[in-house]
Amino acid sequence: MPDSLLFLYEGRIRVSQSSDSGREIVLYRVDAGESCVLTTACMLAEEAYNAEGIAETDITAIVLPKPAFDQLASEEEAFRKFIFAAYSRRLIDLLRVVDDVAFGHMDVRLAERLLDLAGDMKEVTATHQQLASELGTAREVVSRVLSDFQKRDMIAQSRGRIALIDKPTLRALAESR
Repeated sequence: MPDSLLFLYEGRIRVSQSSDSGREIVLYRVDAGESCVLTTACMLAEEAYNAEGIAETDITAIVLPKPAFDQLASEEEAFRKFIFAAYSRRLIDLLRVVDDVAFGHMDVRLAERLLDLAGDMKEVTATHQQLASELGTAREVVSRVLSDFQKRDMIAQSRGRIALIDKPTLRALAESR
């Protein structure tokens, strides 16, 4: 069980969970101005949960020890509202992850993820395994879909890099949900 809550002041943290077999799924990211909702849940329930937070950038965080968290949660309405609003938003995000993994078409999900990772850039630096972890699937599935994208001239692949050659077609696929 966590003994303190971190509020991220600067940076970004990826929160993921791994199975006993080593497969990983990215649950969500914590950005500056946010806190980790799983840590909050564990503190409220006084239980541990098997997830891991990895800093994707340099971070600065504010630490709130559990006794102070408990006191604020019981005495300060504004703090309680902040915690439960963040908790509600993240729960909806997690339900979307479950929905995507259970019901989403992998080509659509992968196109969307590539576009998100690329932003304004024309290239993504990621391995097939990293993308599989992001999407909660097997590396082989990602490799197969990327091969199809390459055959359709939407991307070009090199070791650890994916060039987005035809962003409009990728975007149309991503928006076909």
